[in-house]
Amino acid sequence: MPYSAAPSRLLFILSFAAVYIIWGSTYLAVRFALTGFPPFILVAMRYLVAGLLMLAFCILKRERFLSLPVFGLQALSGILMLVGGTGMVAWAEQYITSGQVAVLIAAQPLWFLLLDKANWQKYFSDKFIISGLLIGFIGIVLFINLGEHEAKESSMKLIAMIGVQIGAMLWVVGSLVTKKHKGSSSVIMNSSIQLVAASLFSALIAFCAGEFRAFEITTIPLNAWLGMVFLITFGSLIAYVAYIWLLGHVAPALISTYTYVNPVVAVILGWLMADEKLHSGQLLGLAVILIGILLVNVTGYKQALSKKQAA
Repeated sequence: MPYSAAPSRLLFILSFAAVYIIWGSTYLAVRFALTGFPPFILVAMRYLVAGLLMLAFCILKRERFLSLPVFGLQALSGILMLVGGTGMVAWAEQYITSGQVAVLIAAQPLWFLLLDKANWQKYFSDKFIISGLLIGFIGIVLFINLGEHEAKESSMKLIAMIGVQIGAMLWVVGSLVTKKHKGSSSVIMNSSIQLVAASLFSALIAFCAGEFRAFEITTIPLNAWLGMVFLITFGSLIAYVAYIWLLGHVAPALISTYTYVNPVVAVILGWLMADEKLHSGQLLGLAVILIGILLVNVTGYKQALSKKQAA
């Protein structure tokens, strides 16, 4: 999927739907997969299969391979995002609830505002973007706090919360690296290198953590395999590629609003498919989140309307 100078509106809609909805559904898939796979073995296998499939596709199409400098930067961005970001979240959930993690991860758009210096003028000169991000963050706090989540009391709670923020920053840094150094290769080629690099690094962590010692592939239940298949196909092959593609066409802080929607999708799917509780008060939080998302995109809507009227 090479970068296009004028991508269609439908492609933008489908890509945002992937990062908003599919990534939200991966919370439930991870829950199923963890019944049979240790966390870093799960991550390593998921990324390795998806990465090799993408790489094979690129080889069959005889796509141009990355130059050595770009190869190194894409591998680095994959490790930062997929190991530093996602891996830190998995580690932190041993000590704090998924709801608390969701609130912390929802601060990711604010990290984009602070770290994406190239777009500071665009971000800070647009009152709709700033107000939308802040309102969306308030919405996710309301959504979580108005639900009845059991708190985990742990002496590691503060360290885990700091760890999640470090992971969010690493994800942001990795996203900015891949946005600025995409080279002339396709999105799928770049994504394959990121996934394979993250897989190898995750496998190293799993080895150092001793996960392989107690791992028996013959004892993995069907639900865990189904979760793994979903994560590979929808989470990595579709949603992750959509995210990398969006980074080449949209300001990162706008893309990162998926962190407001993902927890909502996760809770609703948990209610529908895993008998988890959904509380009426959370609907207020959902409404506030949607208002925030609409505000973030007001300027884009206005520009699209102006172009349509001028045509």
